[in-house]
Amino acid sequence: MDWHEKNVEFNALIKQLFHDGDWQKRAEAARRLGILKDGRATNLLCRALRSEEDHIVTNKIIEALGRIGDGRATLRIVEKLQEEQEKYEIDKFRIIYIIESLIRIKDKRALTFIAPILESSDHELKNLAQKAFDAIEPNWKKIIENERNKTIQEIFKTGK
Repeated sequence: MDWHEKNVEFNALIKQLFHDGDWQKRAEAARRLGILKDGRATNLLCRALRSEEDHIVTNKIIEALGRIGDGRATLRIVEKLQEEQEKYEIDKFRIIYIIESLIRIKDKRALTFIAPILESSDHELKNLAQKAFDAIEPNWKKIIENERNKTIQEIFKTGK
């Protein structure tokens, strides 16, 4: 596929993501944008993430942003993580999508927000949080050891 064909597909997928009334088509558009791994989609997917109301489409947008791997998406994804953590009943699968995307992006700013999950009573989420720390900051355990008088959030706070 040449550049022109990719560009036509990209534009059609963006249009579908924002304007299609069928949630399944919007979810498919998000998935395909992730597969294209075109950095041009990052800001548009972040905008869609803020406005999308369908749960499944939101998860596909988060997944697509992770596949693209652009650090510009980190704060928007973290915003969704914080929203989820503030709910009375969290959606474990949403948190899994979020952490897996943050693992792919490998942005150290995410560590502050993933840190509380290291204390989770859910072993699957706790293990995934440890996997995220291992991927993003391989020496995290040693860093924590050296900074015993600080919380994990304080240690990895990088500012917004």
